[in-house]
Amino acid sequence: MKKLRRSARLVDMTQHLLAHPHTLIPLTLFSEEYGAAKSSISEDLSIIKEAFETQGVGVLKTVAGAAGGVKFIPRVNMEQATHFMRELIGHLEKPERLLPGGYLYMSDILGNPGTLANIGKLFATAFADKDVEVVMTVETKGIPLAYATAAYLNVPVVIVRRDNKVTEGSVVSINYVSGSSKRIQTMSLARRALAEQSRVLIVDDFMKAGGTIQGMIDLLQEFRATVVGCGVLVETADVSERLVEEYISLAKLQDVDLKGKQIEIELGSYFASEGE
Repeated sequence: MKKLRRSARLVDMTQHLLAHPHTLIPLTLFSEEYGAAKSSISEDLSIIKEAFETQGVGVLKTVAGAAGGVKFIPRVNMEQATHFMRELIGHLEKPERLLPGGYLYMSDILGNPGTLANIGKLFATAFADKDVEVVMTVETKGIPLAYATAAYLNVPVVIVRRDNKVTEGSVVSINYVSGSSKRIQTMSLARRALAEQSRVLIVDDFMKAGGTIQGMIDLLQEFRATVVGCGVLVETADVSERLVEEYISLAKLQDVDLKGKQIEIELGSYFASEGE
């Protein structure tokens, strides 16, 4: 039992809540931890709740009853989200990022912990009410985004492989058609990696026609899983046929001028869905 002054108790409780998002924490846990009455703990939580909401950190949800408690839900308000994404778009529009085929070099961005944390929190905000049980992505560039998102949702990550590895054990493999190149490719997932009937959020870094994401959706049918959402960092606008209809993007690659080395990117559907 910790005997702390109220100020220290507030700090300790705040750290605990931030480290355990989407987790119902009984008030008795804090009460017994600090040797304080539940009424005092409730007052502390009211202070933390106000601070979280004022600073745009997230919200605290209180669940009444004997089995109740408090749950921290990370959220980003629209003003913060817009500011962050406009800054990120500024970096993405630099001419030196252009790659053959109209792709963008994003490895440095996907390797920046601060940037990844912000992107993960945006996805976690968008799908906070979907009861996500697992975040899925396909190797390799989607992996850091998936882990960043899963950290804020407090759920595990499942990685779909493009080739079988002996260390994965028994796997489920499917063929899918790449939406952009129209080539038949293979993806696989270890049977032990995902429990049947899981609620899955798919996250990826870049989407053209959506063939890879559709492949993951088809693969999940083999596990009788439910796809509760799809989130992509950047989608391309110039696509004749989109294979995936329901998804959220953070940015949209509107136009690429390879000769003039000009890149035009705008805010994605995440912001449109919020009334932007």
